[in-house]
Amino acid sequence: MSIAPPQTTLVTHTRVECDGAQDGIPAALGHPRVWLEIDEHGYVDCGYCDRRFILKGGPADGVDQSTLHDISAGASTATD
Repeated sequence: MSIAPPQTTLVTHTRVECDGAQDGIPAALGHPRVWLEIDEHGYVDCGYCDRRFILKGGPADGVDQSTLHDISAGASTATD
């Protein structure tokens, strides 16, 4: 059984960035900026902070997130 990620973010693009910034945590205290690609599953998880990005209107939108497996494939570290 999967455990729901600590935070989910609904997005409108399949390519998203994550730097660990959350409520109360500025980016400087987060993690290196990574770019994530949402695939046909409709979501992707950050390998650093476990935040889940869900494509709005995609197959994972509106689904019980605890029933989905972690997907962190497609992550790349930012070079800028």
